[in-house]
Amino acid sequence: MAAHSNSVFFDEALGQDDASADGSESKPYKTLLFAHIQHPPTSAEGPQYLTRKKEAGADQGTGSSEVHQDWVPATKSALKKAANLLDQHKRKQAKGDELGIREKQEAAKRQQALDEAKKVHIQQDPSLPKAVKIRLNEKDPALVKLRSGESAKDVDYSEGRGSRVRVTGRVHRLRTQKDVIFLTLQDGYGFLQVVLTGHLTKTYDAITMTLETSLEVFGEMWEVPPKQHAPDDRELHADYYTVIGKAAGDKEAITTRISPDADPQTLYDNRHLVLRGENSSSVMKVRAALLRAFRQTYEQITPSCLEVTPPCMVQTQVEGGATLFAFDYYGQRAYLTQSSQLYLETCLPSLGNVFCVAPSFRAEKSQTRRHLSEYTHIEAELDFITFDDLLAHLELVMCRVVDTALTSPQIAALVRELNPSFQVPERPFKRMKYADAIEWLREHDIRTAEGEPHQFGDDIAEAAERKMTDIINRPIFLTHFPVAIKAFYMMKDPTDERVTESVDCLMPGVGEIVGGSMRMDDYEELMEAYKRVEIDPAPYYWYTDQRKYGTSPHGGYGLGLERFLAWMCGRYTVKECSLYPRFTDRCTP
Repeated sequence: MAAHSNSVFFDEALGQDDASADGSESKPYKTLLFAHIQHPPTSAEGPQYLTRKKEAGADQGTGSSEVHQDWVPATKSALKKAANLLDQHKRKQAKGDELGIREKQEAAKRQQALDEAKKVHIQQDPSLPKAVKIRLNEKDPALVKLRSGESAKDVDYSEGRGSRVRVTGRVHRLRTQKDVIFLTLQDGYGFLQVVLTGHLTKTYDAITMTLETSLEVFGEMWEVPPKQHAPDDRELHADYYTVIGKAAGDKEAITTRISPDADPQTLYDNRHLVLRGENSSSVMKVRAALLRAFRQTYEQITPSCLEVTPPCMVQTQVEGGATLFAFDYYGQRAYLTQSSQLYLETCLPSLGNVFCVAPSFRAEKSQTRRHLSEYTHIEAELDFITFDDLLAHLELVMCRVVDTALTSPQIAALVRELNPSFQVPERPFKRMKYADAIEWLREHDIRTAEGEPHQFGDDIAEAAERKMTDIINRPIFLTHFPVAIKAFYMMKDPTDERVTESVDCLMPGVGEIVGGSMRMDDYEELMEAYKRVEIDPAPYYWYTDQRKYGTSPHGGYGLGLERFLAWMCGRYTVKECSLYPRFTDRCTP
């Protein structure tokens, strides 16, 4: 068919719906809709939309199995459909244009408001009472008197009913209403709601306020109105403020950097910002309270334990060479400590029972939720004791630490918020021998990682151990592990030399949080143990000497603070319980 002088060509097989096509026979469009958009129908005379399709058949010239038909007018049904789609396109485009115009108008309006706000300057009124500098958690009535009732003015010191204070902090929450801005400040000690009104809301700083911006605010302390809520049921009615450090906004806002749905690695990369959140900071506060409670408990129990500070750079192993971090120490091979136990044992003759709070390191490529490459290790060694004495001591220390930490109303409130179901453990803890645990696992058909029934001699895997603990749902002292799966220095049970006088304390939701044992106190037995595990005793001469110069029955344990904290605060992983967690492939920030 001869082409109309005002023809537009489209070819669904060879055409293009982009700038490379112009609707000519040599450069056709791909779709009829795009042809309509580029060349809208204007009259009954044109344009004429021509198309063609491939059909099967031999092409003598090219050898192709397909040939092209001649150009033919688009069908009436195709033209009708394209016309409808064109109308939809126009409406959508008009809506987009309208939205674009509205956005430009709103942007211009906002820019105008920002320009006007830059002209607003606030100054402190020198006639007001002198402000008292307080922390956000200050409640001393001698410093902070709360005003109540109603007033025609947002700030009015004429009757001296409310204290005028000066506070500093960062914006933790931000809410804007008509002519009122509500800020919740935090300073690491507490939270305080600040109310900005009047001209204080008109400044450039107020209009562009962002979360985490640091401020200094002056104002009058008020009780929160009835049926309203704020931290500690009080608020600060500001009369003046200054911005100390403006926080980034828009794409760099903290809520964008650490959004709730961010993947875990992004959150670990931005741990420094995550720590500003209420949950993370609360966990760190409970952690600090536990450290204080451990030290207080060790000092107060009878007999007491003295704190010592053993080295972190060592040349011996405690838990096996495969998990040692090695480094060059002035040309000698050295390691980051796995445990301070051996050093604590040397302190017993002259210092009595001792403990330490120190980092331990394990080069264990484990991705479980309870493993870290660096963790805070609370270890203790006790002299002249029996295995039963060791269990009684452990039970006493753990329960008293919890009780001591919870005597603080602030810490008790944080634990309730983090872990509403937390219960103080009941004494005595359940005692279960390893052999009995194996039978329990078999009876409940809890199998090994390989899917096999548990056998005596198996090192019970984390998943099975935690499942058993969660079902029993109470603290368990799991005791008397086989010699073959425990460290070389552990004392054998004199009534059954297949097993050791050893203990793991298991807690629901976490599993093992403490590992301990009686230590070998016989020189010959220790030398035989070195030989059994193929350890050269020479570097351990200082440890072995404890058996040569007045040996004694003694034992001890190591407690992972992060695991203890995860149990108490109901955290899914111990990584949440470390300030900056270190684990496989993670050593930043």
